Amino acid sequence: MGETFRLRTNGAKPVAVRGGLVAALDIGSSKIACLIGRNEMGSLNVLGASLHESQGIRSGAVVSLDLAEESIRQTVETAEQLADQRIQDVIVSVQCGQPRSISALAELEIGGALVSDAHLRELLVQGKAACREEGFETIQASPTGYIVDTMRGVDDPRGMFCDRLGVNIHAVAVKAGSLHNLRFAVERCHLNIARQICAPYASALSTLTADEMALGCTLIDMGAGTTSIAVFMEGALVHADVVALGGQHITSDIARMLSTPLVAAERLKSLYGSALGDLEVGTDLIDVPQMGEEGSESNQSVQRIRRSLLTRIIQSRMEEIFGEVHERLKKTGFDVSAGRRLVLTGGGCQLASVRELAGRILNKQVRLGRPQTFPGLAAAIAGPGYASALGLLIFGATIPAEMHAPVTGNLAEPTRRSGVARWFSGGLFS
Repeated sequence: MGETFRLRTNGAKPVAVRGGLVAALDIGSSKIACLIGRNEMGSLNVLGASLHESQGIRSGAVVSLDLAEESIRQTVETAEQLADQRIQDVIVSVQCGQPRSISALAELEIGGALVSDAHLRELLVQGKAACREEGFETIQASPTGYIVDTMRGVDDPRGMFCDRLGVNIHAVAVKAGSLHNLRFAVERCHLNIARQICAPYASALSTLTADEMALGCTLIDMGAGTTSIAVFMEGALVHADVVALGGQHITSDIARMLSTPLVAAERLKSLYGSALGDLEVGTDLIDVPQMGEEGSESNQSVQRIRRSLLTRIIQSRMEEIFGEVHERLKKTGFDVSAGRRLVLTGGGCQLASVRELAGRILNKQVRLGRPQTFPGLAAAIAGPGYASALGLLIFGATIPAEMHAPVTGNLAEPTRRSGVARWFSGGLFS
């Protein structure tokens, strides 16, 4: 612990980053993932990775402390055994508590002086202190651009002369009660939450390219209990939101409409499901086990339906999810201002034709985002469903804590935002 290394930053100036163990804990509605990695010679190696069914969590929020604690404890213990390491500090993703974006502008009169670290420290403390809302707790806050007199969009004003210095701050806040419950469940496992960030931001770190972040991009992370949104412009996160609908709601719809057990509904969705009915060809028939008649050998225990019926059930809920995402983006104006680039990630994006349906409803150019891989990472957990967990690992390994700290702290060396955007671009750890 404590050694330093230099990352390959695609032409950017190398930045010294503290090495050592990094532990990521992604607490989702269907699964909990724990990844333990180590920075070695500018490369991030995964030492241990564990997945466990999530219990006591619904739509990203804790609904049973005992069940949530047990799920977290088992996941972490398995990862520790595989890594042959004990961890105490973890980086946690947050998608509970109705996350909302807060923007603030802070200004400082410096009377034509040379901008110094002390000026930036005072300005950032003032700006981050303004990112508060009653009943909500800020989990991350960072500068999106500086203003030098009347000149906007300055990445790093240090060494420049000006009369008035300003900074735009973007923060993400969640309802305090939900956040405290999540923290309590983690702390009951004798773990300390070192850092916490919103889940879609973590997913973006592992899937988006530097150009997408700079030119404008919307990321949609389709989870089991929630669908998370992150909007990037000029290399910075400018908007985050969560829709409380996800893959589990699709599974429930199938189970209700076809009178089949939830386990069978999930299997039908995965094997035969599609998000667009007009792309369905043929009249395939599929067998649907009937609820309460498992194990029966009679014909009544299995119903045969057209595959197109299953598709219509899935498409109806998918249209509702993407429609809600579109409405959220329209209210903030980011449906247009963030450009036409859309990246889908998360387990829900792996359904057939999801990309086509999202492009049709949101009127954007869509690609499926797969997270970058690392040495020691099993292929089974290298897909879109684990983008958030891998993003947490990247976040802990590459981004200084003060960059997103929501409260006053050690801001003596503010980090250049444009440089950070390049740090987590694709290929850093290749």
